[in-house]
Amino acid sequence: MREIDAQTIIDRVAAMCVSANRNLPRDVRRKFEEAAAAEESEAAKEIFRQLLENCDLAAESGLPLCQDTGLAVFFVEMGENVRVKGMTLREAINQGVIKGYEEGFLRKSACHPLTRANTGDNTPAIVHIDLVPGDKLKIGFMAKGGGSENMSRVTMLAPAQGWEGIKKFVVNRVAEAGPNPCPPIVVGVGIGGTFELAPTLAKKALLRKLDDANPDPDLQAKEEELLEAINALGIGPMGLGGKTTALGVKISMHPCHIASLPLAVNIQCHSARHEEVVI
Repeated sequence: MREIDAQTIIDRVAAMCVSANRNLPRDVRRKFEEAAAAEESEAAKEIFRQLLENCDLAAESGLPLCQDTGLAVFFVEMGENVRVKGMTLREAINQGVIKGYEEGFLRKSACHPLTRANTGDNTPAIVHIDLVPGDKLKIGFMAKGGGSENMSRVTMLAPAQGWEGIKKFVVNRVAEAGPNPCPPIVVGVGIGGTFELAPTLAKKALLRKLDDANPDPDLQAKEEELLEAINALGIGPMGLGGKTTALGVKISMHPCHIASLPLAVNIQCHSARHEEVVI
């Protein structure tokens, strides 16, 4: 059994919280540059120029990419032969969030849902843990902003609605969201599972890099089909019109009950802040 000291997890989580909020992933920046070159609208080109300038300023100054530094969401794959020494894994992650958000001067957004009283340290984090074979710990972090999260939806389709029903729901959701999630967005789609699993699949799909290819050729084709349909809406960067409403669509699928077709859409804003470490 391999032991990992809790302090190691605390330090790595804290570093991820700070870095992800200051540095846009390279694949997202590349998509900005590609989209800017393809746009014909002067307004869309100007938005991309400002987004790229914002990336540079954040990296140089240490200021966050966006004032909404998000709720801290984690997807953890914990090897069955790993034990955390000193405290529980969940406690260590929360301590890392407290450290990172304090040291990075990041806004703490977690609050009581009814009284709206701020918890003061951006915890408790949202932590999803899967047990996997091996002796490693993989921690994926996402700083999830409120604007894009509010535009996400889950529904239970009738099985007969099939792919056409799925496509209609996803595209309509993006159309209804309009400029609210700060496009260009990334769209995570969870298909199947159960009522509670579909949105988890959709959100976890957002951790994939924009330039990766879905290993399932059929799902890869469906991602491209959805991306084309979403960009045909013409919402454009920041809702000012253009060819680029979404930078990518990522689908994750799981078997479901024969009587059900769960579907979830999780939208990520243009500040697609996420990082991953393996310990």
